[in-house]
Amino acid sequence: MDISIGIHGAINIGRVTVYITDTLVSTWILMGVLIAFAIVVRIKIRKFNEVPTGFQNVVEALVELFDNYLRNTVGNRLMFLGNWFFTLFVFILLSNIGGVIPGFRPPTADWSMTIALAVVTFALIQIIGVKFQGMQYIRGLFRPMFLFFPINLIGELARPVSISFRLFGNMLAGLIIMSLIYSVAPIFARFVIPAALHAYFDIFSGVLQAYIFVTLSMSFVADAAKLEDT
Repeated sequence: MDISIGIHGAINIGRVTVYITDTLVSTWILMGVLIAFAIVVRIKIRKFNEVPTGFQNVVEALVELFDNYLRNTVGNRLMFLGNWFFTLFVFILLSNIGGVIPGFRPPTADWSMTIALAVVTFALIQIIGVKFQGMQYIRGLFRPMFLFFPINLIGELARPVSISFRLFGNMLAGLIIMSLIYSVAPIFARFVIPAALHAYFDIFSGVLQAYIFVTLSMSFVADAAKLEDT
């Protein structure tokens, strides 16, 4: 296994060169899987019965479970963000556990991916803060006096940086450890020893890190809203 990010070509858009990296290819694959699944669910929804069975049961259970999770974290007034956070959770989850597939490099093991997701969270924090607090949110950056603005600004910027490094660091660490195991394990043992480690680093840790990233993002957004009655 190679932990380096491979480059498979480049596309020139004007004066900008976009490199086709492992991260980009993996992201496209995940996008295709999610879009295909969404289309299947959309088609199946048209045939859903009043009494759920089979596939309908699974879909409704997942939606209800995530709705309760979202409501308990951000409150009722921010439930309109459910679509974004659900998509974010599923994308990160599939990215993390994709490491069990040979040759698939998890996009979340690339900091450019995790910081991009964190920047969206940062933008959402600012938008929700202004939406629910108005100028009071902006004035909060200058409290208790305007001299504290640089410190408060650094504190705001530290949020997306910290959650991006948390996700990236954990996934890259797992990728490095698995690469070392594959390089030292005898050929006859590569189908036994790595299996248990994949279960931890890719599945258990992958699910946990997806949950932590999304929960922290939700908490930051809810904190920016400062809702007394959720």
